[in-house]
Amino acid sequence: MVSEAISRIATLRTRVTGAARVLSADAVMSRALQIIAIATLTIVGLFFLELVVAGLPVLSKVGLGQFLFANDWDIAHEVFGAWPLIVGTCITSVIALLIGVPVAVGAAIYITEFAPSRLRSVLALLLDLLAAIPSVVYGLWAVFILIPALKPIEQWFADVFHFVPFIGGTVSGPNYFIAGLVLAIMIIPIVSAISREVIMTVPLAEKEAALALGATRWEMIRLSIIPHSRAGIASAAMLGLGRAIGETIAVTLVIGNAAVIGSTIFSQGYTLAAVIANEFGEAGPGTIHASALIAAGMVLFVLTLVVNGFARALVLKRAVKQSGSVIDKAVA
Repeated sequence: MVSEAISRIATLRTRVTGAARVLSADAVMSRALQIIAIATLTIVGLFFLELVVAGLPVLSKVGLGQFLFANDWDIAHEVFGAWPLIVGTCITSVIALLIGVPVAVGAAIYITEFAPSRLRSVLALLLDLLAAIPSVVYGLWAVFILIPALKPIEQWFADVFHFVPFIGGTVSGPNYFIAGLVLAIMIIPIVSAISREVIMTVPLAEKEAALALGATRWEMIRLSIIPHSRAGIASAAMLGLGRAIGETIAVTLVIGNAAVIGSTIFSQGYTLAAVIANEFGEAGPGTIHASALIAAGMVLFVLTLVVNGFARALVLKRAVKQSGSVIDKAVA
């Protein structure tokens, strides 16, 4: 009896010691991850604070409203209005979305629903390899091949559809459209990869039910896959938009670098990222010019942060909706 009781006590002590070690390890890991998360947010906050402090000289000189909405960027006279840069960034990014997202989503649907099983991984790999090409290579390819090849087509399109707003006139070699087209090619991998993952989460039962009810393959995609994946595809598009907004070298090579607001999509322009890349080496430390470029970087940072936050909100909204539908089905 005594030996049995001693054995039980030893076993209980071993279990308690093991549990305490597990709890201690869990606590250490939890605290370490918490520190990493706080450090990441702190770094981002300090980075933004440094941008604000470094951009204060130009903002105090011309004012925030004048800096954001003035239509003049003149280094010689120290006049800095970032509105042409903001407009150029928005135009090229919107063109990239209009061209790149349909292609990326179409490729994702084809790979997941139509491609033979042996080719799916190969096609996905080839599509993802586009993300590994350096942006300067895209820019040089556009300068030496894309611009000369597309300029006659752009001019024909501008002449035929000159009555459409923002289309017409003489086509410049580097212009908004070429920059947007290059950005569209560059965002295809990320948008397509995320769209594929989202489409693969569509329950097989829903697709089979649509087909069993007599729907064609396209009707099944339109009625089952796209509604279920809409929020995820939208978030993928927003992440692609964030990628397009921040692209620098490729856009610098093909947009024309003219700090004016072009009258058409075939006019030359400028972007926030491109002006920083072009002029930061010329701006002396502590000058108003350097402060203006850093303030432009702050605007770019805010734009990217807003876009990525919007994408995250879409994902969370979809997750909440899916969990709610699962609960409703379980209750029913």
